[in-house]
Amino acid sequence: MPLGGIKDREKLKLQQLLNLQGVIENIIFHSEQTGFTVVELDSNGELVTMVGELPDLSCGEEIIATGTFVAHPTYGRQFKAQAIEHVTPATETAILRYLSGGAIKGIGPMLAQRIVKKFGDKALEIMDTDPEALAQIKGISLSKAIEIGKNYTQLLGVRSIMAFLSAYDIEPAASIAAYKKWGAMTRELVMADPFLLCDSDIAVDFEKADRIAESLGMGTDAPCRIRGGIKYVLEHNLNNGHCCLPLDKMTDAVCGFLDTGRDQTLDMLDEMVENGQLISDEIDSRQYIYLPEQHRSECYCADRLAMMMRFPPQDRPVDEDELYVLERELGISYAEKQRQAICSAVSNQIMILTGGPGTGKTTTLNGIITLFERRAMKVMLAAPTGRAAKRLSEVTGREAKTIHRMLEVDFAVPGDTSLRFKRNERNPLAADAVIVDEMSMVDASLFASLLKAVRTTSRLVLVGDPDQLPSVGAGNVLKDLIDCERLECIHLNEVFRQAANSLIITSAHEIVAGRMPQLGRTDRDMFFLGADPADSAAATVTDLCARRLPKAYGYSPLRDIQVIIPTKQGMAGTIELNRRLQAALNPPDQSKCECTVGQMILREGDKVMQIRNNYDVEWQRADGEEGLGIFNGDIGIVDMIDRPSRSAMITFDDRRAMYTFDMLGEIDLAYAITAHKSQGNEFEAVVMPLLGRHKKLHYRNLLYTAVTRAKKLLIIVGQRQTVEAMVENDKKTLRYTNLSSRIRKELENIF
Repeated sequence: MPLGGIKDREKLKLQQLLNLQGVIENIIFHSEQTGFTVVELDSNGELVTMVGELPDLSCGEEIIATGTFVAHPTYGRQFKAQAIEHVTPATETAILRYLSGGAIKGIGPMLAQRIVKKFGDKALEIMDTDPEALAQIKGISLSKAIEIGKNYTQLLGVRSIMAFLSAYDIEPAASIAAYKKWGAMTRELVMADPFLLCDSDIAVDFEKADRIAESLGMGTDAPCRIRGGIKYVLEHNLNNGHCCLPLDKMTDAVCGFLDTGRDQTLDMLDEMVENGQLISDEIDSRQYIYLPEQHRSECYCADRLAMMMRFPPQDRPVDEDELYVLERELGISYAEKQRQAICSAVSNQIMILTGGPGTGKTTTLNGIITLFERRAMKVMLAAPTGRAAKRLSEVTGREAKTIHRMLEVDFAVPGDTSLRFKRNERNPLAADAVIVDEMSMVDASLFASLLKAVRTTSRLVLVGDPDQLPSVGAGNVLKDLIDCERLECIHLNEVFRQAANSLIITSAHEIVAGRMPQLGRTDRDMFFLGADPADSAAATVTDLCARRLPKAYGYSPLRDIQVIIPTKQGMAGTIELNRRLQAALNPPDQSKCECTVGQMILREGDKVMQIRNNYDVEWQRADGEEGLGIFNGDIGIVDMIDRPSRSAMITFDDRRAMYTFDMLGEIDLAYAITAHKSQGNEFEAVVMPLLGRHKKLHYRNLLYTAVTRAKKLLIIVGQRQTVEAMVENDKKTLRYTNLSSRIRKELENIF
């Protein structure tokens, strides 16, 4: 049962493998998700710490472990298990010890004694072959006896599947996920179609599934391989932001990936469409292939928007007197475009408000909210991330929530990994108007969920900046809504006088217009520091964060300063700069606990980021409020690392969350982050190293997104020619999506 990563296994091969037999005395830590386990093993009277992905071990269980002793830099000498063999207890004493240790759900020490007293050394055989016989024992009903037998059979099944798949280098965590999904049918299904293991909820690499298929004698043209390859290509492109793929490009990609013929691929595509595994749809005379969920989301968004447009507001329009009173109340004199936006929000069921920094979006938004409230409308505010919601709350003076929190994530179905919300068509939001900020970050799936929860008679105001990077998830929703040209859209483009004093803001607008920002100024809030090569730039960035900016401006290196970079790799990439900045800002200290997560050392006091959505993380605020969910892009500080309990406490703004060590794979250092990960955040000071030329990374809206993250200070470190190349490279992120066309088609049937 191979455990750990490829590098770990290669290292183990170079060392002499040992067999260690003993009894599990204590389970220190165990993760049901990954199977990572830390136990104390009694081996001939010596207590040995054993680690590895070892699911379903129980106190009192006898095993034979194969592996090697390693010296962990923090925890000392450990036995790292590469494989384990469960020794089935044969004697009454061994069976009693095994059952008493909680190996089988529903059996405790007292019940274990009665079972062994009744059935002796045949107890385990009875559970496997005739569990109803357990009902003869006092305290065990027939239903409980059947349940105990089921639990024991499942335990044997998981171990059998792990042993089976480990021969193909499949990690225990994937084996557990497969068994949870298919149960006793797992082996049979995998033997018939190894590529089922590539499904997103199991996530085995296609190459591994391919090796299993080859070992089973399947050819490269096996139907299951072509079917698996088609799905893999679609899911891979889904992760790159595409909701679908054109049939011709899809076919080319699959044929190249699988090295198979075009006719075979097209035949399988037809079959998958016919049985509902894929959706084929012709849009604007071109055929597209979708995964069903993405097709449902896209169609739903277009249909729901059209339905909302069927119910135009009945409110009286805004007149000049009402605008005058609003201006006097807020102490503002609105520009013409702002007035137009405020009136439009009242007159239209759906309104999109866009504009760059300094163009008065916040001022306009406050006017819209105030006007809604004066008309006795209940208004709800939301944004995609916690920081964006917090900022929206600060600038409006009203409560704002994350979209997920507003829609109320539903955890009612145990083991269901799909994202569901309590708020939907049957339980809509109790709001007369819903306002969503940072719409450029909202993907197609989340937008569909939002529309399900908004009443068809409610106003919907969508606020965003279309010049920023698109969402991490699939789709390009804000751009599609604007491009359809059927929804009311007001674009604010006047930079107001106070904002024009900021070189950050004027530079952002210059970049969008394809003009070079002023890099020679030294008297404003934006500076350019030349540095070349990358090592020099990395040293300059580190010095700025650790010494110069805190000394000159009083900024906190952790809370106020953020390094934003286009790339992860290289001497001036996030990986290297996180290493340097951690060493400078939070060096090793005997008073600070730390742990190793993959190639990363995590230390108390580190600045970190959640790198994928996790709806199960529990958090608590200082006022006692509790909730679930830490999301991709949330930034926090590691407060505590507790090695004995293998847990860590991380504070994300005002939420404290407990992480087990196995969950820390979702955490990355955040002294330096990519521009994509910076979306939805604003920082007092941004330091941005820019060097070299990378066409796929150095482009205009990435530079614009990074620049607009800075509130008070922006420092670009690197090469002027890199900035020039990014400004000139007006590459648009191509995403295959048909939302815009669908909206036009739906609304043509109405208007």
